Amino acid sequence: MLLAMSMAGSLASAAEIRSMRVSAEADATRAVLDVSAPVQYKLLTLQNPDRLVLDISASTLAAGFDPAAGSGVLKGVRTGKQGKDLRVVFDLNGGVRPKTFLLPPDAGAGHRLVIDLQPVAGQANASAPAPAVRTVASAVPDTERKIVVAIDAGHGGKDPGARGPTGSWEKDIVLQVARELAKQIDAEPGFESFLVRDGDYYIVHQERYEKARKAGADLFISVHADAFYKPTANGSSVFVLSTRGASGEAARWLADRENRDLVGGVSLDDKDNTLAAVLLDLSQSATMKASDDIANHVLDAMKRVGKTHKPHVERANFIVLRSPDVPSLLVETGFISNPAEEKKLKDPAHRRKLAAAVVDGVRDYFSAQPPPGTWLASNATARPRQVVVGRGDTLSQIATRHGVSLTSLRAANGIKGDTLKAGARLTIPLAMNPE
Repeated sequence: MLLAMSMAGSLASAAEIRSMRVSAEADATRAVLDVSAPVQYKLLTLQNPDRLVLDISASTLAAGFDPAAGSGVLKGVRTGKQGKDLRVVFDLNGGVRPKTFLLPPDAGAGHRLVIDLQPVAGQANASAPAPAVRTVASAVPDTERKIVVAIDAGHGGKDPGARGPTGSWEKDIVLQVARELAKQIDAEPGFESFLVRDGDYYIVHQERYEKARKAGADLFISVHADAFYKPTANGSSVFVLSTRGASGEAARWLADRENRDLVGGVSLDDKDNTLAAVLLDLSQSATMKASDDIANHVLDAMKRVGKTHKPHVERANFIVLRSPDVPSLLVETGFISNPAEEKKLKDPAHRRKLAAAVVDGVRDYFSAQPPPGTWLASNATARPRQVVVGRGDTLSQIATRHGVSLTSLRAANGIKGDTLKAGARLTIPLAMNPE
């Protein structure tokens, strides 16, 4: 028997449970209760037979309330009173790992209590389609599949992000950039996009990369617009996860047995802690290396559009970058707090250029090392790439970043010394020559 408790603030008055709906996916069944106000509740799982008991403090059912029909792991729903509390009983087809959270009013919806029912290991979610697990680290590729790029427009809904001098909100700007990026990704042969957010609503940070993983993403890109108290700050940036952030996420995954699902195509749920730690470390190391490589390609391409805030890829402990098996990067499209850059970000033509630069970087990376089993792998053609020299870049740094020797880099560009000029274009040779 497992007892879990969750609550949200103090109750000003009794809440009313207005309606209920259930949806089933391959990996979980979700029940959503529409409530009139934030509620306090406790959750109890019982066996023989399997059922979940939800007690909601000082609450009542609205007139005409109709419990949702069974779906997925849920057989049916019963309601009753437990003293002053409302009791909702979920009859189950098998054991589950329940997760619950409250959602505030957003995008026309009111307060909601969400219950996710994840079948325990070895039990399928009845009547739901099988998931397509598709990641760069996956050992079982599909046939001629497309590379999936998950695009996450930052902020949204109750979280507007930064505000520009003329009143534009970050959440609106980055959604427009994300849509343009998705449009251009879909136009690329062998690629397809997945928009994590395609409207003005909020998604908690961890759910963003989890949605990308469920979509079988090969790459996760979070789109933002920077801000600073000095309006002169300018330039775009590209971030990847810091080592500290990766270590913290690894510890969380290993400690949370409810979340040790497929990582890099391998389940950690049935592994002991030592083996699970080794498997997670291998997957995470490969993911961080791929993230770093892709980010450098994207940053090089963005230098062709305009000034970058820093000449190199930056590292930070952003929650949305913590997926252990999907390469992830965060793109700051510019400083919305800078009047000139806000004006550019509001310009559709500039947004198209920004999106094209990101697509160029993504295409360059996957063309050089396409995942096995993809359309791109079957139709890859070798071609030299070009990069733009950033402030502070050295020839040796560029050679190391792109996996070529100094000799081949000098030869491809007719360079005899080591002096580089910011803004100059360099051709990256296809193969490494020995020093």
